[in-house]
Amino acid sequence: MKTVNGKMFREMVMTGAIVLHNNHPEIDALNVFPVPDGDTGTNMSLTFTNGSNEVEALESDDLFEISKKLSKGLLMGARGNSGVILSQIFRGVSKSLKGKTEVNAVELADAFANGAKVAYKAVMRPVEGTILTVIREASEAGVAYAKEDMEIEDFFSYFVKAANDSLDHTPELLPVLKEVGVVDSGGAGLLLVLTGFLSALAGETIERIDVTSEGNKAKETIDRAMAEKEAETKYDYQLEYSFKIDEGKEKAFTAERFKNELERLPSGNIKIIEDNGIIKANVATDKPGNALNVGQRYGTLGKIEIKNITEVSFKAPELKEEPEKEVAIISVSAGEGIKDMFMELHCDFVVSGGQTMNPATEDLVEAIRNVNAKHVIVLPNNSNIIMTAQQAATVLEDEIDVIVIPSKTIPQGLSACIMYNTEADLDTNVAEMTEALSNVKTGQVTFAIKDTNIDGLDIRANEYMALQEKKITACMPNKLDALKETVSGLADEDSEVITLICGEDITKEEKEEAKNYIENNYDAELEVVDGKQPVYSFIVGIE
Repeated sequence: MKTVNGKMFREMVMTGAIVLHNNHPEIDALNVFPVPDGDTGTNMSLTFTNGSNEVEALESDDLFEISKKLSKGLLMGARGNSGVILSQIFRGVSKSLKGKTEVNAVELADAFANGAKVAYKAVMRPVEGTILTVIREASEAGVAYAKEDMEIEDFFSYFVKAANDSLDHTPELLPVLKEVGVVDSGGAGLLLVLTGFLSALAGETIERIDVTSEGNKAKETIDRAMAEKEAETKYDYQLEYSFKIDEGKEKAFTAERFKNELERLPSGNIKIIEDNGIIKANVATDKPGNALNVGQRYGTLGKIEIKNITEVSFKAPELKEEPEKEVAIISVSAGEGIKDMFMELHCDFVVSGGQTMNPATEDLVEAIRNVNAKHVIVLPNNSNIIMTAQQAATVLEDEIDVIVIPSKTIPQGLSACIMYNTEADLDTNVAEMTEALSNVKTGQVTFAIKDTNIDGLDIRANEYMALQEKKITACMPNKLDALKETVSGLADEDSEVITLICGEDITKEEKEEAKNYIENNYDAELEVVDGKQPVYSFIVGIE
């Protein structure tokens, strides 16, 4: 074939999503550092699946309309830095397809080249040896190779090979990749998507399969934390409703996809019955309207029943519009104890998320809208969430003034919140909160997910690592020994305040021993908090 039309592009998108999903655990495993945050593949898969779901539900076969739906789905579903960059690549692709019903090899090459340009512009400090390099080098090669009368399969085969060659070269551009012996995970995820595109062009049918990441201590802990969170969650409403799948949407609907969309609201206790095109759903949620919208995307709603399942009894007051606040603060964190700390320090809302559980753009957009304020300050508290927060700010730029203060750790976020002064103006508060980030040092204790060697340090799977800022300084069997190593490298005679945040795995005895060690060895005010966070046994903030 000499051109790609909307119908074929749809197939490319759907197959790309399946290939990425089926292989995302391999991308997760490419994590450079042995800390339990190897979620690049998961983030990219969730991001692209969100985009493909939007495309599948679209009834039009118009090429540009499909690309716009893909771009929007990726934008709102983007998780982590890799997901954001992926969304920007296809935002650039979509812009190049405006007004086109089909494209030849040259036009398709130009579209991906524009995707590379848009992605580079979205990153404040682009780093070579990453997904950015892969899309740039592949698109440059593609533009040079493409001819207007060329078979699309010929062009795309060359394009994918160029992407693969670029990926293989990433360790030469980013020394840490070479040291650990892996290629860039984001670039590898992009290559899977492009490989899926090529498979669709070749007429291959690829089935989606159930896959899980390699069973290690990290995954077990994360799964347990998520399961406990689900079990402890008390939703306000029980919603039961039915709908008939509209003609033309039968292929777009699957019970698994429908359930996944409901889970992202979030919601729980989901039960789905399917009978000859009639769907009945029962779901517990805090947002029944959003759950109804999910069903309405696929068909015509039937009987609806909503029950308030809380024990709250009240007399309904007169309806009054909630006054808009001048300034609100939103923070991102995992762990009920940490959430409580933020809520006590001027925070208006805490988005659940953090390491291994990066929220999507749409999660932050919804939170920002719901706090009902003219100006909203967002504290990501994780380096892999900053770009997502900035993307949420861009989505809302014509609606709400969103300021992202680039906090990379929980202690940084807490320090920034402490500096917020309700009597000061917005500019002063933003300046003070931003400055506070540099006044706190962060230490963490977590477990290693694999055997490796970094900076000459032998890392052994399932032992505990001492992290001083970003540097791993020790790996040992005992978590308390790792804590002592962490604190000793960060605290000094000028340290005034030490905040020790204990994770969900810490016993009372371990907490007491940690407290006694710090009090006996450091002349600083100590605050000990049950953060109840997963993954990290201890988080330490030192000011």
